[in-house]
Amino acid sequence: MIMPLTSTRLSADWPCQVKTPGSYDWERSAAKWLRELVPARYASYPALIRHPVLLARHAQIQVEHEIRVARTALQTARADLPRLGLHEGVIEHTIKLYAAEVMQLQHIARSVRAVTQALADTGR
Repeated sequence: MIMPLTSTRLSADWPCQVKTPGSYDWERSAAKWLRELVPARYASYPALIRHPVLLARHAQIQVEHEIRVARTALQTARADLPRLGLHEGVIEHTIKLYAAEVMQLQHIARSVRAVTQALADTGR
């Protein structure tokens, strides 16, 4: 099914690993990308393989959970890491790492939402 050009595809949030909606084999590229975002055991479930929009839903939940984990790690780092005997430089680097991870995960979450919407729009 050829879809008209939409803003979703032009968005900076659209993952480069996923072909443009409506192009040949785009759903397969979407499913491949989504499988990389969920634990391997989920990626092999028949229902998630047959219904990419279901896989997308699970990927959304997975990424949202990872965001919560990274935020918790960031918020508790300054209090918890010194007790582990880590030097201030390591702690500061770790805080920057967690902050960058939260930003990256938020971008991935927006990408998953864009792919989910495109899959839902195609009725898959």
